[in-house]
Amino acid sequence: MNSFLAIAYFQQQFLPFDEAKLSIATHALHYGTGAVGGLRGIPNPQNPQEILLFRLERHCQRLSNSARFLHYDLAAATIKTRIIEFVQRNQPQQPFYIRPLVYTAGLGIAPRLHQVEKDFLIYGLYLDSYLPNEVRCRISSWSRQADASLPLRGKLTSAYIVSALAKTEAVESGFDEAILLNAQGKVSEASGMNVFIVRDGQLITPGVEQDILEGITRDSVLTLARDLGIPICERAVDKSELLIADEVFLCGTAAKITPICQVENYCLPSARPITQMLQQKLVAITENREPHYREWVDTIFLG
Repeated sequence: MNSFLAIAYFQQQFLPFDEAKLSIATHALHYGTGAVGGLRGIPNPQNPQEILLFRLERHCQRLSNSARFLHYDLAAATIKTRIIEFVQRNQPQQPFYIRPLVYTAGLGIAPRLHQVEKDFLIYGLYLDSYLPNEVRCRISSWSRQADASLPLRGKLTSAYIVSALAKTEAVESGFDEAILLNAQGKVSEASGMNVFIVRDGQLITPGVEQDILEGITRDSVLTLARDLGIPICERAVDKSELLIADEVFLCGTAAKITPICQVENYCLPSARPITQMLQQKLVAITENREPHYREWVDTIFLG
């Protein structure tokens, strides 16, 4: 059962979450013409009157870029200002997830992006763990879309139909999560997370040409690995590599870093030194305990 934050931002005003209502004729509901963001916030363990947001500016810039696919000019600075006020008005006291959404808000039919009103909203929900501590994955029968048919550089709502099909297929067949291959049969991503493997001490992840979402947590993990002296490689990854890797993990804003213990009927090693090192580092950064990465964390004063 989801527990939502009390205040939402809707139609250019802050109001109680229960009063933020959309018409059943809203254009985006019918045509998938929306773009989402998602970021985590936690109370500062050292000061409960402060909220820590991880990589706020990157999240705001990505949503601004995604809005451009919808022919909507929404500045990253505007998104940031509204998110900060959203947090201050809600005064959250436990870990939470912020969901900003850009969408075609006009009423009526006909798939289009011209001559249709757009809008921007924000809501949030309390969220601790999104996935179990380790997950079992199946290779989905569904393929990740190609950038030739869907603008994958945006976090667009229409893309999530394949994620939903893959996730349900995985769960209903006894797994926790799905891994999608692209049209060339190479590993792309999970239902809403990027994929990393470790082989012979090298950290490997599918490159941006593999139809992945350019994840912010993915970028953070790559930066941390470089700083820690872990060899990294962005390249095409074969399905068979998942089965013989030393370590495999997923990463994303909601999932954070989550190790994979099984792919299909292949069990993976329980020792995960690189995954654990990156997990511990990322937790320390999000809790603002790593001075070198302090620019990644925005501190919001609740007053």
